[in-house]
Amino acid sequence: MQRIAAVNPAEATGKTKQLLDGVQAKLGMTPNLMKTLAAGPAALEGYLNLSSALGTGNLDAKFREQIALTVAQANSCEYCLSAHTTIGKMVGLKPEEIAAGREAHSADAKRDAGLQFVQALVVQRGEVSDEAVAEVKAAGYTDGDIAEMVANVAVNIFTNYFNHVARTVVDFPRVAVARQAVAA
Repeated sequence: MQRIAAVNPAEATGKTKQLLDGVQAKLGMTPNLMKTLAAGPAALEGYLNLSSALGTGNLDAKFREQIALTVAQANSCEYCLSAHTTIGKMVGLKPEEIAAGREAHSADAKRDAGLQFVQALVVQRGEVSDEAVAEVKAAGYTDGDIAEMVANVAVNIFTNYFNHVARTVVDFPRVAVARQAVAA
């Protein structure tokens, strides 16, 4: 049962209405995550602003979705796995790329190194080794790219944790969390 009540967009007012209307206009729908985050309009606005800013960065939409899948799997977030599987398909990820992303892998060597770094960030709570940073740089990522990877991890951890607390009802085709140990 959902523990934080979702805001009905038809009943929203003020800033909350403005934010939810913006989500609806952009996505053509208002996902339950957004409706539930709207219980705290500042939380919704912060999420939307950071997500929007990251969308203008160096990391492309496919890689950002692979990051989201890696983080969601590492944090056992069924809502985010379901949402980012759907969104991943929308941005052009193939089923095998989605499956690999959940396991912090990619057939592309550079992306694979990036996803391994992302998984290490999550599992090690940001306390990655000098070697991990050197490896991701050796794969071709710049300091700016690394900053964006950390920011993408942070925004995804936020939604993962929020969904765990709220028990947000999944409104995307459901994708089960793989119950396996995650190694850094």
